[in-house]
Amino acid sequence: MVPFMHADNHRDKGSTAMSTPNIRPTLTGNQRRSQRILLSVPLRVSGKRVNGTAFVEHTKTLIVSAHGALLQLQEPVLQGQPLTLRNVVTGEETVCKVADLNPGASELAEIGVEFAQPNPRFWRVSFPPTDWSTRSPEAKRVASSPSAAVPAAKGPATKK
Repeated sequence: MVPFMHADNHRDKGSTAMSTPNIRPTLTGNQRRSQRILLSVPLRVSGKRVNGTAFVEHTKTLIVSAHGALLQLQEPVLQGQPLTLRNVVTGEETVCKVADLNPGASELAEIGVEFAQPNPRFWRVSFPPTDWSTRSPEAKRVASSPSAAVPAAKGPATKK
């Protein structure tokens, strides 16, 4: 299984793989309820502030799962606060609650949200089975050397 690292650890290195700390500290990475996928989905997030006024913010996901997502928000939110997510692409809405708060690398906080009910279809992706790993026979093998992965470039064709 690929080790999990916080998203902040990957931003400066240019890596495309990232993950978050375990939202449920009593579980290990191998005990997650569903697989997580690095996926940017445009969202409209709405909710109520502590003073009762409504807010709406447009953002996108960093990571998605059948049970929720990791996203960034400028709006301050509290653990357990109910939110409504609207998938901008499909127009579908779902209710969730703030499950985890982490300071982000920028001024945006990273917010873990959990759906009221598991909703894998909300993201319109197929999640890998829970027992999938990069060692699975179905996983694509990565070439051990860059020259094996990319065919050698040929020089310009000459006309005779």
